[in-house]
Amino acid sequence: MRRYFGTDGIRGCVGEGHITPDFVLKLGWAAGRVLGNGRGKILIGKDTRISGYMFESALEAGLVAAGVNIRLLGPMTTPGVAYLTRAFRASAGIVITASHNPYQDNGIKFFSSDGDKLPDEVEMAIEAELECPLRTVESSALGKAKRVEDANGRYIEFCKSTIPSSMNFRGLKIVVDCANGATYNTAPHVLEELGASVVSIGTEPDGFNINRDVGSTEPGALCKAVVAEGADLGIAFDGDGDRVLMVDARGRLIDGDRLLYIIAKSRLAAETMRGEVVGTLMSNLGLEHALRRLGLGFARTKVGDRYIMERLRGSDGILGGEPSGHIICRDRTSTGDGIVSALQVLAAINRLELSFEDLADEVELYPQRLVNVRLGGNREVVGAPAVLDAVAMAERELGERGRVLLRPSGTEPLVRVMVEGVDADQVGRLAEWLADIVRDQVSD
Repeated sequence: MRRYFGTDGIRGCVGEGHITPDFVLKLGWAAGRVLGNGRGKILIGKDTRISGYMFESALEAGLVAAGVNIRLLGPMTTPGVAYLTRAFRASAGIVITASHNPYQDNGIKFFSSDGDKLPDEVEMAIEAELECPLRTVESSALGKAKRVEDANGRYIEFCKSTIPSSMNFRGLKIVVDCANGATYNTAPHVLEELGASVVSIGTEPDGFNINRDVGSTEPGALCKAVVAEGADLGIAFDGDGDRVLMVDARGRLIDGDRLLYIIAKSRLAAETMRGEVVGTLMSNLGLEHALRRLGLGFARTKVGDRYIMERLRGSDGILGGEPSGHIICRDRTSTGDGIVSALQVLAAINRLELSFEDLADEVELYPQRLVNVRLGGNREVVGAPAVLDAVAMAERELGERGRVLLRPSGTEPLVRVMVEGVDADQVGRLAEWLADIVRDQVSD
């Protein structure tokens, strides 16, 4: 059992639990011992949270104490760190981020030298080192830290390279919402350099406004801006840039399921599609049906990009993703990348010569209602008899025309209650009823 690592690194409220300067310093030392390869070289990037400065310094001290050399990237997307880890031939990459969470939270994500999430055995090795006393190497063996001045430029060029060099987006007007997060100094430049006319929002981070009223978790601002600007479409990222949602010219939000379908259809047309498409338990049934009409297989995993990647590797697939917009284009990069995924959608529109609206409408999404219930003292509510009985009753009522899913979040103290079916009123009613049952158990 892991003590510190969750499904996507280590995350929590700043100043509480493991998200403290002293723990992160020790974590840096432990990670350096496991990942440093002798003196090694490890990259550190961060999103735009105010606490990022503090944890960057703590990680730097711990890694240097372990004898590891460091390259500081400054504000950089999570997938950007993954790419640069490969490009620099580094031993590992570290990102200080809490992704789509509010600024009060922060966390640490790790990448291997290949730009992949760490395997379980490596995370366990780091946890084992955390139980040991911190011993600084001899002064002659201490690591050194340098700042990478052209990190953003390198990543911008990589993003552009993921679509054909002959393709450009001249004539497109795009509103880009960077969530006041890590994409603020990369995404607008990528699109402008590819010829698009760009209107930017959420590009003024102040350390406190990351994901606040903007970005993929709060897309209302983007929907309004696309209509007000008369834009062709809009693109919304989350705080660390590994998720993307889009908005069509009518101001309609297009989720990750539909974006994944558009990319898959384009790969199929280009005869570069390989393997099954991989989604999760949260993927809409409409996506599965639409992919089958294209003759493509579809598989579901547990929620989380690490499980999608595991399935893709096992089936030699190249495409997978979640409704939240965490999309993996394994033929382009090693992890979910919001900018790269958005470019693949734009390239698909260009290649297929169909409107964004028409492509999205090829996926008829079933009504789906998701209710988040915040956990209190009782964290085992999903297995409570009253909850199990309620789920069984809901499933009997839905029959074969829908499904129910209850799962604890891997990144937040929440239980996610999801109901899907053909009848929107029934779906909404059952979701709220089940959420109330869960809340009753939480308060007990």
